Amino acid sequence: MTDPLQPVQGLPTTRTTLFDPPDDLRALQRRAPLVPMSYPDGHVGWLVTGHAAVRAVLSDARFSSRRELQHFPIVHPMMQGRPGPAEPGAFPEMDAPGHTRYRRLLTSEFTARRMAQLTPAVERIVEEYLDALEKKGPGADLAAEFTTPVTSMVICELLGVPYADREQFQSRSATLIDLEASPEDAGAAYGGLSEFVAKLVAEKLALPTDDLLGRLAATGELDEGELTTIGLLLLFAGHGLTGSMLALGTFALLEHPDQLALLRADPSRAASATEELLRYLSVVQLGPTRTALEDVEVAGELVTAGQTVTVSLPAANRDPEQYEDPDTFDITRTNARSHVSLGHGMHQCLGQELARIQMRIAYPALLARFPSLRLAVPAEEVRMRHMMAFYGVHRLPVTWDVP
Repeated sequence: MTDPLQPVQGLPTTRTTLFDPPDDLRALQRRAPLVPMSYPDGHVGWLVTGHAAVRAVLSDARFSSRRELQHFPIVHPMMQGRPGPAEPGAFPEMDAPGHTRYRRLLTSEFTARRMAQLTPAVERIVEEYLDALEKKGPGADLAAEFTTPVTSMVICELLGVPYADREQFQSRSATLIDLEASPEDAGAAYGGLSEFVAKLVAEKLALPTDDLLGRLAATGELDEGELTTIGLLLLFAGHGLTGSMLALGTFALLEHPDQLALLRADPSRAASATEELLRYLSVVQLGPTRTALEDVEVAGELVTAGQTVTVSLPAANRDPEQYEDPDTFDITRTNARSHVSLGHGMHQCLGQELARIQMRIAYPALLARFPSLRLAVPAEEVRMRHMMAFYGVHRLPVTWDVP
């Protein structure tokens, strides 16, 4: 490791085990909850790994989300040089009052009542894909044939997106979160998705429909560009994060047969299993990032105005100061929901309950349908998505016995 007085050179991303954060990240956490870090553009800011410190940063309005103020811990193919201000509608990269305005318009679409209304559709979609797997017979890539299409179908149903273009949409989304994609490929993927959503928005503005984008269009408070950006953000996030969690979570359960047996024996544990999987796996591995608007003390360190901080959600969710035996996967853990996998504070994930509903429904349904579900290859042969914004698997080959 580096000398304590020297900044760590960039965000550690190399993992030596399937489900644990990078070893170097954990070593930095043992050093201190906040350590200096050099960013790829030469900026010296901070890496935050402690659970309490991460929550403090994410809930403090003195740390800005404005994109043009930030430096980034990883060179992304879409980021050539210092980015400009966020596009209208890109509320996660804004502060108040812009963020507040967009968040207010969207919050009503993600209430408990709205999510309860969507639950039967999620159950139907999950059952349809399980039926298809069962009809096809043993042997499948669970990521391609179940977890990815289920989450894509759900987010498309929420937004009012025709599902006929799903394969093209999934391919472009995968390119966008691949940190090793070329700038040309990433730009083409973004452009294609933007055109797809812009066409959909134009149709909703002409004839509003009873879905999220249709209802937003009917308010008259958002123009076509804002609606397109919001639709693109929700489509991408809803597909990427939840799809990664469903596939990686299934892999983790299969590799922890004692926990799998607990969930299979008692499906009512699905809620607690979901929270523990979110904590244990922490698929968002590249941030979020914030920039101090003024001098702020965090965990005994002074973050000066203009410095960027990157918070590590995987490290925070394994902080021994917060969790007893944090590296153990335990679906009976009582404080798992204190995890920060879905963010914290004013920018906490807007669709967090939708993600939870999909996981609570899909895991027990999958295990009940295929009691003998198991990996079709040795675990070490499952190729992991190390260099992608959402950690997970590229493919998850599984099989099962026919009764």
